[in-house]
Amino acid sequence: MRIYLAGPEVFLPEPAALGAAKKAICARHGLVGVFPIDDPTTAPSGPPDWRRIHAACEMHMRGCDALVANLTPFRGAGADAGTAYELGFMRALGRPVFGYTHIPGEYRARVQARRDGRALRDHEGLEVEDFGLADNLMLEGAIAASGGMLLRANAPLGWTDLSLFEACVAAAARRLAAA
Repeated sequence: MRIYLAGPEVFLPEPAALGAAKKAICARHGLVGVFPIDDPTTAPSGPPDWRRIHAACEMHMRGCDALVANLTPFRGAGADAGTAYELGFMRALGRPVFGYTHIPGEYRARVQARRDGRALRDHEGLEVEDFGLADNLMLEGAIAASGGMLLRANAPLGWTDLSLFEACVAAAARRLAAA
């Protein structure tokens, strides 16, 4: 089975090396990992800009059976926007999605908020989700609805720590084999 490896690791200093390490972990569990910056089988046509990157990632996802997403907060309180899109894209294709986060806390704890009656409100008065989830309910809902799972670290982990990724891949391999 081919697994799309979504996450903000493409922005780290050595993304290809990290992608190779993730693909090796997938192989140990009988899966083929597909990293977003891998060359697509058929290169998208058009100008060599952001549109080609987008098209290549969608081509990769269409060729995969499931997704494992790094939902560790990136550049803010929540998951990387591109990763969230990829998770939703795969869910819309009817594929199982799995996720993990290197931050153990709940989303509501990462947002500066105060209680206003029954709701949590941020500094602009906007309601903050208060469901005890690691991130936005739509992400966790998509994972649960697909039969996947979301793993949370017990203590904060660094960006290049692959221990929780491996645990997620192992769980995904077991669930996919049982399906």
